Amino acid sequence: MTQTEEQYTKIIANCREVFEKKTMDYGTSWRILRPSSLTDQLFIKAQRIRTIQETGENKVGESVEGEFMAIVNYCIMALIQVDQKDSLPIELSHEQASELYATYAEKAFVLMQKKNHDYGEAWRDMRINSLTDLILTKILRIKQIEDNKGKTVASEGVEGNYFDMLNYAVFSLIHLEEQNLKNPN
Repeated sequence: MTQTEEQYTKIIANCREVFEKKTMDYGTSWRILRPSSLTDQLFIKAQRIRTIQETGENKVGESVEGEFMAIVNYCIMALIQVDQKDSLPIELSHEQASELYATYAEKAFVLMQKKNHDYGEAWRDMRINSLTDLILTKILRIKQIEDNKGKTVASEGVEGNYFDMLNYAVFSLIHLEEQNLKNPN
């Protein structure tokens, strides 16, 4: 396994642990959310990250890492909602939710491997701020597609954008982890 694959797998495991703990606390109440509501949640998280990046201030105290992890998890929830629509009950068992999470996380991992091959891990030379901007761009694209009732003329649908955002968030978390190792303050 390459360094990126190891780092990616570790980050996803951490995100999944948060997802599973919250599922224990709240069940799968997120299943009531329409994809557009999840898109708005993603916007809130990404906009908060950008504000902290621009101002250097974090008044709420929740970490930027936690917000990127939330983006990963909200993307997986959105993918489940878009793909599964009404084929699942609102309340899923912990096992069902965990299996669905694993399915979409694996799809994102495979996509990351393919794109990393083709792009030569260009994300490693990108700044976290740029990855945040790309996430926000993808969110705005999804909002436009949702406003157009899912119709696109020449673009990928919402699923591809959710997968890209998920992977950008993982890349950001890898960058943050590497920065913390260099500067352990």
